Amino acid sequence: MTRLIVAAGGGGDAVAAAMIHAAFYGDEGQAVILTYAWDRLLIDPVPGPRGPDNFTGLQPLTPAVWAVPAEARPIAPAGSTLPRLAADLRHTFALVDPRHGVEGVARQLEDLVDHLSPASIDLLDVGGDILARGDEPTLKSPLADAVTLAACCQVNAPVRLLVAGPGLDGELPLDELRGMLGPLLHTLAAKDTEPISSVLEWHPSEATGMLAATARGVRGTCEMRDAGLPVPLTDEGPAIHEVDLDEALTRNQLARAILTTATLDEVEAYSREICGYSEIDYERNKAAWLKDQPFVQLDPEAALSQLDQFEAEAHSRGVTHTTFRRITEALNLNGSLREDLRQLLINSRPKQYDAPLWRITAPTE
Repeated sequence: MTRLIVAAGGGGDAVAAAMIHAAFYGDEGQAVILTYAWDRLLIDPVPGPRGPDNFTGLQPLTPAVWAVPAEARPIAPAGSTLPRLAADLRHTFALVDPRHGVEGVARQLEDLVDHLSPASIDLLDVGGDILARGDEPTLKSPLADAVTLAACCQVNAPVRLLVAGPGLDGELPLDELRGMLGPLLHTLAAKDTEPISSVLEWHPSEATGMLAATARGVRGTCEMRDAGLPVPLTDEGPAIHEVDLDEALTRNQLARAILTTATLDEVEAYSREICGYSEIDYERNKAAWLKDQPFVQLDPEAALSQLDQFEAEAHSRGVTHTTFRRITEALNLNGSLREDLRQLLINSRPKQYDAPLWRITAPTE
């Protein structure tokens, strides 16, 4: 029995999909997880999502859909976490190709449904920004969610929209989301994170990391992203809600506008018009800026000293936890050094590793 899960926002949602598949369906069969190869600049220095021509070793799943096996490799300079996910998890990862707009993604979905005859189709979003109107000042990455929402609404099969960890992506505050959430289907517990425990040790997704941390009982305030956005870690963090798919589409202005788009350029143009920006433009600008920055080697002594200063300032802001992405950027280190920095911190101060987050301690007197 095959289940189809569409990861609305990319790699982090794909990791969460594996956890939620286990929580809902146990060891029953294997899921096909349809997801973007879009790992942002921390992993992939090339702005925007990757398409099939950015990989070697893909396997045809249907005439329109490619699977990303463990043996696949992104073609330099592109990067992707999907091959490693395929190696660590038992599910099949299928590649969303948004280059032909929503019409192209809808064709991919129809192709998968015809080929798999799945027992269920779930559209999963971690955080809930898929429910945004598009004009919210805190919204940062509406494009991927809008494309998958618009495509799923055109599939000739029932699709269930799931929002896990409402508010944990730092885009829409939980107070704004509560009125839009449907019934509570499940609250994740520590045992639900076991299928992805090895992935949490290396995958950079902040929202899914916080989802797993709250499932493991971590509470407090987590600072994330380069901007240091504070996100509350509460008892509502590990919740999974169902949301009416049509209501989500009615609310999401960008998703409605792009229903008949045939190129990614069209999708971007609508995003600029409705949201005021395209997140791929943001990545283009940041990538250009990063190219001009000198590469700084990891100096363990200097890094730990800088960490002390960062923690003291974070503690004064009421922050209890942070992500390794946030620390990497706060210390002005290249994203390629994230894993080395993570290992340095865990080896040096293991008691502060509140897996998969880093616990902020009070400054020593």
